[in-house]
Amino acid sequence: MTDATSAPSPRGAAVGRGIGIGLMYGLFRPRVLGAWRVPASGPVILAVNHSHNIDGPMLMGTAPRPVHFLIKKEAFVGPLDPFLRGIGQLEVDRTTADRTAITRALGVLEDGGVLGIFPEGTRGDGDFASLRAGLAYFAVRSGAPIVPVAVLGSTERRGRLISALPPLRSRVDIVFGDPFEAQEGARSSDKGGGRRVGGRRTRKALDEATLRIQARLTGHLEHAGRLTGRTG
Repeated sequence: MTDATSAPSPRGAAVGRGIGIGLMYGLFRPRVLGAWRVPASGPVILAVNHSHNIDGPMLMGTAPRPVHFLIKKEAFVGPLDPFLRGIGQLEVDRTTADRTAITRALGVLEDGGVLGIFPEGTRGDGDFASLRAGLAYFAVRSGAPIVPVAVLGSTERRGRLISALPPLRSRVDIVFGDPFEAQEGARSSDKGGGRRVGGRRTRKALDEATLRIQARLTGHLEHAGRLTGRTG
């Protein structure tokens, strides 16, 4: 059994991706745009807007690689606890600096995996208006590129069984953007026998990175809205 302190399982995340594919394509009609922009290998962070309860499962089923999401600890209750851990997802306590979650998330990136983050912290308008510093920290510390992802669900209210979910069989657009670095001019390299990662991690540097990230994510969301003909 997977416990709270063990490393997330890449195989489990692959199983979770298979479940996500079946679930999302069975219940909705996902339209995936730009998935080729996700690097085929190496560490990457998917930064996803968060307006629906299905955003996490939707990304697990439509991203081209298995994803380890940071998920609030409140979701790890009852039978969902062993299930989420079994498919390689990461529990995080949002009320404190969760050192265990930080270590495990950085471990995913160090192992060349994909880390999924909802940088707004909680489900809301999904417009990236309020970003937490955690995304900048992970990106700067690991040197992993960030791929912005816009999940745009139907705004149609009729046909919804649950208010926080799009209607069944409705179209949901998932738009992947171009990868970018958290710090301007930052680069990762495999030259010289080792991968150089990370950048300055002072409070000022992280604040600057957060503003840069917010601008890029907001720009991508606006582009995705124009591309799909809708904004949510």
